[in-house]
Amino acid sequence: MRTFLVIIQFLVCISLIISVLLQPGKSAGLSGSIAGGAEQLFGKQRSKGYEALFAKVTTVSAILFMVLSVVLVAVR
Repeated sequence: MRTFLVIIQFLVCISLIISVLLQPGKSAGLSGSIAGGAEQLFGKQRSKGYEALFAKVTTVSAILFMVLSVVLVAVR
């Protein structure tokens, strides 16, 4: 049982790393803070496209990773 959970956690970990790395980067520096404020003010929509998909995959992977970590500690 423990080996199965470790394998599942490894796969979840890899999917979490990949989904975070494939997300588009945020603008950095002063110009990024100005542009970020404008995007927030005018409501840039992330509901479409691959950005929303990666955001959902990241959220699900992070939750699964945390739950599996607690379960693996409890199984020990």
